[in-house]
Amino acid sequence: MPKRLISASGSRHMIAIVDYGVGNLFSLQSSLKAIGEEAAVTSDQELIRSCDRIILPGVGAFGDAVGKLREAGLFDFMKEQAASGKPVLGICLGMQMLLEKSYEFGEFEGLGLIEGSIEAIEPKLKKKLDIPHMGWNALHFTGKPCPLFKDIREGEFVYFVHSYAAFGCEKNTAACAEYEIPLTAAVWKDNVYGTQFHPEKSGPAGLKILKNFCTLEESRNDTVTGN
Repeated sequence: MPKRLISASGSRHMIAIVDYGVGNLFSLQSSLKAIGEEAAVTSDQELIRSCDRIILPGVGAFGDAVGKLREAGLFDFMKEQAASGKPVLGICLGMQMLLEKSYEFGEFEGLGLIEGSIEAIEPKLKKKLDIPHMGWNALHFTGKPCPLFKDIREGEFVYFVHSYAAFGCEKNTAACAEYEIPLTAAVWKDNVYGTQFHPEKSGPAGLKILKNFCTLEESRNDTVTGN
């Protein structure tokens, strides 16, 4: 087994950023470093297993990303890690892959960790709005308080870029953004979290959200579990 990483910053949280050939991994790694949380960008299962938390990033098309995750031997592994109770955070396409399936350019199976599906935004809109939904938009919290948003105010702006969104996941929706219709901005079920927006591109609020993920064990007693 690879030796466990030791953070040069002195952080006691070890984060694995899953590298399966999709996503701007080093921007995310730099954001974590900015908040004193170092991370390993890796596809090594034993190294990921040795970390305290996992972040699954992603940009591009769902089918391609899931295919690459499978090719890297990480599809079932991610489900196993989530089932173990380890905190998992999916970002953008990484969040979408947490759901059961996607209808982006076909029909593709997701990890199935969150109920719901990924569908195109444009056919659901009555007005002709720009697609992709891109830029800064306000967060509106739903349901029980989510640990990911501890000390984040209602209406805080974060950065989005997506043409497909999560639907049918209402009972696990932690936040929405309005784009004529409510679009799922974040999901949460037990130890599995996802943000459609990019925390690493969302300024101080995004960094705070990442920090909250890194300190989940410390804040867990102050919040209730999503279900």
